[in-house]
Amino acid sequence: MKKVLVVEDDANISNLIQIHLDDLGYQIQVSNHGGKGYDLAYSGSFDLIILDIMLPELDGLMICQKLRALGNFTPILMITAKSEEIDKVMGLESGADDYITKPFKIREFIARVKAIMRRQDQFLSLSHNNHQAIHFEGLDIDEKRRKVLLFQKRIDLTPKEFDLLILLAKNPGRSYSRSELLEYIWGYDFNGYEHTVNAHINRLRAKIETDANNPRFILTTWGIGYRFNDDL
Repeated sequence: MKKVLVVEDDANISNLIQIHLDDLGYQIQVSNHGGKGYDLAYSGSFDLIILDIMLPELDGLMICQKLRALGNFTPILMITAKSEEIDKVMGLESGADDYITKPFKIREFIARVKAIMRRQDQFLSLSHNNHQAIHFEGLDIDEKRRKVLLFQKRIDLTPKEFDLLILLAKNPGRSYSRSELLEYIWGYDFNGYEHTVNAHINRLRAKIETDANNPRFILTTWGIGYRFNDDL
């Protein structure tokens, strides 16, 4: 049975989430407090953490950052009442796998939860095999350890940035559209979310490229999307 931790201080929202996730057969644990929610996330074993940004004592961004810094890569779906792009970017930069803005439609929420669970199942099914060490000019990617080195210096990537890099690097020369990357990496395809891909690509380039304006690894295929350089 899938275990989900919901850290949300709005009782109406947490109850709504619990009802619908119960219907999916998930085991739900709820906390309405940031500090207690972090303790549960740190000490427990969950398949998904649903995390509100605005929480008492410890906000969702800080919880996410602390978990990722400790090597906890449990998928995190961030909930925010703010609609500004910067708040969404901050959530993703902190290590969240996805975000959804209040008020949200329950159908979209469930679709995102299912997509995260599906991707996690696929990852776990491959966790004991099919891992590669990938080497390019100055760039070393250890898929099993989820470790990236650029000229022997470790580069810290968010889970989605790493997933994007692995997909592109394992298929050099193949061009992926933004909608394909949404499907492969995020597990869903909603019109209007292509900016999520663009933002992640830009941040990934800023971390692994010597000159992000003239990338050497992740190239743009004009009119299509992105590809990994196959001439290295």
